[in-house]
Amino acid sequence: MTETVATPIVANIKIARTRAAERMRRCRRRRRDGLRCYSLELRDGEIEALVRRGLLLATEQTNRNAVIKAMYAFFDRTLGRST
Repeated sequence: MTETVATPIVANIKIARTRAAERMRRCRRRRRDGLRCYSLELRDGEIEALVRRGLLLATEQTNRNAVIKAMYAFFDRTLGRST
């Protein structure tokens, strides 16, 4: 074996990232991509408006991911998709 003093003993072990480090890595990637992450509270009436506009199925009003996808569609339609 040709190890030197500079060769780390645990060179083949992948270092686990903490949850905080993962969040920061995602945040930095989003910023590089020109994105920002915000929490948004929606009223029931606003979710119903997404249904009326055809952006959300009535059966998916309580599906968090479906509502988020409908909000993205709403923003794209009303504000335009930035490139």
